[in-house]
Amino acid sequence: MESSQDRNLPATERKLQKARTDGQAARSRDLSHLAILGAGAMVLLIFAPRLIDHLRLDMARQLAFDASTMKSPASMIARLETMAGTGLIASAFFAILTGAAALLSAVGAGGWVFSAKPITPDFTRLNPLKGAANLFSKQQMANVAKMILMTGILATVAWKYLGNSIDDMATLILQPSPSAISHVADWMTEGMALLLLVVFLAALVDVPLQSVFFRQRLKMSHQEVKQEHKESDGNPEIKGRMRQRQREIADRASVSAVPNADFVVMNPTHYAVALKYEEGMAAPQVIAKGTDLIAMRIRDLAKNHAVPVLQSPMLARALYANAELDRPIPATLYTAVAQVLAYVYRLKAALRGEGPMPGEVPEPFVPPELDPLTRATQQGEPA
Repeated sequence: MESSQDRNLPATERKLQKARTDGQAARSRDLSHLAILGAGAMVLLIFAPRLIDHLRLDMARQLAFDASTMKSPASMIARLETMAGTGLIASAFFAILTGAAALLSAVGAGGWVFSAKPITPDFTRLNPLKGAANLFSKQQMANVAKMILMTGILATVAWKYLGNSIDDMATLILQPSPSAISHVADWMTEGMALLLLVVFLAALVDVPLQSVFFRQRLKMSHQEVKQEHKESDGNPEIKGRMRQRQREIADRASVSAVPNADFVVMNPTHYAVALKYEEGMAAPQVIAKGTDLIAMRIRDLAKNHAVPVLQSPMLARALYANAELDRPIPATLYTAVAQVLAYVYRLKAALRGEGPMPGEVPEPFVPPELDPLTRATQQGEPA
């Protein structure tokens, strides 16, 4: 099992994409805090005066009692419902704006990620040993240190701000109510601005820091990179089987070209290769080939269309293994095929009555390295 020290290679694009598919991305809590606090402060700054005036009027109506009110107490419930509705609408509006700000900050930090995997039940997360290890991870320790530092900075700023303004706040009791409320509003606005400034500076540090932590967490070992490349390129065994299947399909499709062949060579039952040569061709071409049942089909089709079928085992195996369909044969097999082709021409001439019948089919020389059976025997492999 590989340790974390072995993971020193940066994450590949494929792993980064898989992490996003799993719902993982670099997120900054400080940026979310800044967005929520900033949006909340802006909403309060813009809409709070109107809301307070509205609530003050509603409160005045609630506290107004006259003869008609005493005669119909239900009207007081209606007033209360109106006031409560105003408060609920204001609360919902505030929640929607701050929630939208939090969402936009998350998208801005790590991009949009839509995945249900993070909320899918996973009982492996209940492992206490793994949870304890996460408590003392590098990222968690850095987050704790950051929180302690932030707490210290905020406490210092708040202490200084309160210490410098406590005297002014104490004198508000001597001022008229409208003026006192105005001073308190200005004092709260300045305090909120200082708070947002501290959180903004923290977010400037936290956003790139979380990105570094995220990529650090996804680092890969050499073995993981090799395995990913292997999966990307495809398993060699599977690719080999796919190629074999493709060859079989191509061989089966090529059988229809057998009637156009000049001759067929076999070995005698496992391989069959049909060749054709016309004037203008650079070299003879293989137009059909196959093994086992396909080879038998090529043989029968050739006999039905009077195409000569010759037994040349070594040449048949070499052509099947090294020649491509509808392509010139390899140059190393020119001489061997030319010998068989010359025999076929003499045979066809004899059948037309234009010459004597040729003797035995020649056994042309085929380089041993082109014959799969000879090569396997030399390497000690089973035939």
